[in-house]
Amino acid sequence: MDTLHLVDPEMRDIVAQFPPLAPTRESLPALRKAVVGLYPPADTPFEERHIPGPEGAPEVRVLVHRPPVDGHAPPAILYLHGGGFIAGTPDMMAADNAKLAREQGAVVVAVQYRLAPETVFPGPVEDCYAALRWMEAEADALGIDPTRIVIFGQSAGGGLAAATALLARDRGGPALKAQFLLYPMLDERTGTPEAPIDNPVTGAFGWTRESNRFGWSALRGEAVPSSESLPYFSPAEADDLSGLPPTFVAVGSLDLFLEESLAYAQRLSRVGVPIEAHVYPGAIHGFDMFAGANADSFRVAFGAALARALAC
Repeated sequence: MDTLHLVDPEMRDIVAQFPPLAPTRESLPALRKAVVGLYPPADTPFEERHIPGPEGAPEVRVLVHRPPVDGHAPPAILYLHGGGFIAGTPDMMAADNAKLAREQGAVVVAVQYRLAPETVFPGPVEDCYAALRWMEAEADALGIDPTRIVIFGQSAGGGLAAATALLARDRGGPALKAQFLLYPMLDERTGTPEAPIDNPVTGAFGWTRESNRFGWSALRGEAVPSSESLPYFSPAEADDLSGLPPTFVAVGSLDLFLEESLAYAQRLSRVGVPIEAHVYPGAIHGFDMFAGANADSFRVAFGAALARALAC
């Protein structure tokens, strides 16, 4: 279905020039370089740490961004970058995370989780959970308030954020004040015949069905997640979403992840989890990277919700 006419007019000319993404193992090095190249280099100071990883796994690299003036035990944000599980680094988001730390008066810890297909499930999510545990255990050294930690992820990072929140709930902590999921990659079935709903209007630009199948296949590897581990692989397939932290979800109306994002928010609401959900008209995957009314509206809503969560 031709959906270009549905794209936000402020973005339409740019979107029309997008080359289709069709990642393969052979093209993956070039794709990774292209993803990082979407973000201009930033001369932004940060602390680089290498923290204990999951048992039997390598250390996890994290970047720590601090606000210009630390208050007494400021809150903290655990940030997980996007890239379809197969690309991306926390460095590419350094400018945004430095701004986030400055605006929210919070310490931002950005995780370099291991990428697929070199590292398959559960490696990446266990890296993220290890970073969360480290933040709580080292709260005094970091100078943060361990009772005011939120998790924020974009795209694949949004899926990993949701999975990390499920792990934290099921393993008895660390506690999260909220989870912020920006166009999250939650459901391995999207783009396949097993998808609960296949919305033909979504997924034509940016991250497509073909891209999605490759990303999930790379994360899965040769093994099939057990019924016990499935929620931490594909959070949309978790049977029980009760007891999760308040959740902010934002997604574009043309994003491949529209259906799974809204379904996840609805399921959270039905078990008593406070939710805030936003759909941006005519917006594609990654819409916040484009200047315009949608990006501005998102930043206002996101900033206000984040400030409320961190203030509690």
